[in-house]
Amino acid sequence: MSDSFYPKDGMGSLRKLRNARPELFKAFVEFDTKVFEDGALSVKMKELIAVATAHVTQCPYCIDVHTKRAEKAGASQEEIAEAIFVTMALRAGGAFAHSTVAFSALEHG
Repeated sequence: MSDSFYPKDGMGSLRKLRNARPELFKAFVEFDTKVFEDGALSVKMKELIAVATAHVTQCPYCIDVHTKRAEKAGASQEEIAEAIFVTMALRAGGAFAHSTVAFSALEHG
């Protein structure tokens, strides 16, 4: 058994996805590339957003890739940490806000 649920070489399996639907795979890669170009938001800002979002989606591959890309785009360790803390606050905030559903269910049995 592996020490990790997500093996480092797991992304190699994407070849199977590409081979199954090459035109869709190509379209996604082109879209992803375009999204991360400089625009109204800098590449650094986009990568910090991606780091935060990857923690919400809990994709270890995305966390790895986008953290490295954020650093390469000039993000400091402190900025990356702060982006992660923003994610933590929103995740906790979601549970906090949804507690109203639980208490509404109790009231309306």
